[in-house]
Amino acid sequence: MTTVRRKAFGRMPPEEGGGEVEKFVLQSDSVRVEILSFGCIITTLETKDRDGQFSDVVLGFDTLEGYTRKHPFFGAVVGRVANRIANGRFTLDGKEYQLFLNNGPNSLHGGAKGFDKVLWSPQVLPNGVRFFRLSPDGEEGYPGDLKVWVTYTLSGRELAINYQAQTSKTTPISLTNHAYFNLAGQGSRDVYDHEISIEADSYLPVDDTKIPTGEVAAVQGTGFDLRQPVELGKHLQKFHLDGFDHNFCLHQGQDRRLVARVFHPPTGRTMEVHTTQPGIQFYTGNNLDGSLKGKGAATYPKHSAFCLETQNWPDAVNKPHFPNVLLHPGEEYNHTTWLVFNTA
Repeated sequence: MTTVRRKAFGRMPPEEGGGEVEKFVLQSDSVRVEILSFGCIITTLETKDRDGQFSDVVLGFDTLEGYTRKHPFFGAVVGRVANRIANGRFTLDGKEYQLFLNNGPNSLHGGAKGFDKVLWSPQVLPNGVRFFRLSPDGEEGYPGDLKVWVTYTLSGRELAINYQAQTSKTTPISLTNHAYFNLAGQGSRDVYDHEISIEADSYLPVDDTKIPTGEVAAVQGTGFDLRQPVELGKHLQKFHLDGFDHNFCLHQGQDRRLVARVFHPPTGRTMEVHTTQPGIQFYTGNNLDGSLKGKGAATYPKHSAFCLETQNWPDAVNKPHFPNVLLHPGEEYNHTTWLVFNTA
């Protein structure tokens, strides 16, 4: 049985329209999740260790103010297009579109005011919550009125996140949730003792602005071969890597499949990622620097969390050989990612 409760979390600043932000608490026997109507943000995710003790395993803030200020997309749904678009530019049907540049020369996670920085309309479900918003034609430079639904449902140990969208004009779309995890508990120093595996035979090499070069490279014989579990800290050392911020290319198909698994030996916590998406961005919190005060006054230094963002491949709108990122009128965008928490 999952219980769903809603409560007030705060009000948006007057210059942002001053709307009320609600928090939705989804609780099963083994998982407890808190989600905001602002940015569809997962603020808390508590799961059991092997002794049955609950800990919060996602980074975030105690107050709304933390989320309305600049932060690295903690727990948020990002869009219209997750990840980077080179030079913030693409061409559709002979027309060039220019987006806001918010990541060096590129556009990242939807632009200046993406889906992570707006209020959504909530609807309580028996085992979860559905959020809706209309992204108007031209918002952040993107074409078409885009109707978007993001649905979180909790069933036992499994949190499902479903994304649906319909558009009035052809538009690129790639939605993901940007939760930062540390299975030792948020506020723990690093994720070096986590063991990770990703079911991917290839990955996308990137240039120095993190845009894929266009090559689809085999992981075999490289530090990107995570098909067998590796202990993260030792693996980064062995291959002289500063961390990961790369797209791993998943086996194509619309069906649910297991794509990544993380195990934390000291607590016994495991997290599996299943998805219908064609890619997963593995990010090891390389840009965290300890300057943000998080929940319970925790600080978040470099490598103190990891993200496994299921999505389309970065810059796919400019790379025809990447999976299709365009949604046309009359079609439906529909993807689901499942996070399964267990102990070993």
